Amino acid sequence: MHEEIKQRIIQEHVPGKQITLAHVISNPQPELFAVLDLNEEHGDAIGILNITPCEGVIIAADVATKAVEVNIGFLDRSYGSLIITGDVSSVETAIQEIVNYFTVKLNYDCVTMTQL
Repeated sequence: MHEEIKQRIIQEHVPGKQITLAHVISNPQPELFAVLDLNEEHGDAIGILNITPCEGVIIAADVATKAVEVNIGFLDRSYGSLIITGDVSSVETAIQEIVNYFTVKLNYDCVTMTQL
């Protein structure tokens, strides 16, 4: 009897240096601030980023707060999530500065900033 040899392939996702989400929500409903436990008084926009490796959010928060006046609403070093708040123009500028810095200086693969 001829025994067939089966090949087993194991695939893993190993994240590289990348920003996978860079989004600005302009003038969100007050309920969104509430469910995210964000202070609505800190602006009229929310910026959301997802960065791998996850420690990159610390650098992103530094870049954002040095570029313009924004507030750190949430920073998760375990999953690479960053939420910033501020006026629409400042949040847009902060997100764009982060994407630019990570692309040019840190050689990350980055998505284009989106906005709603």
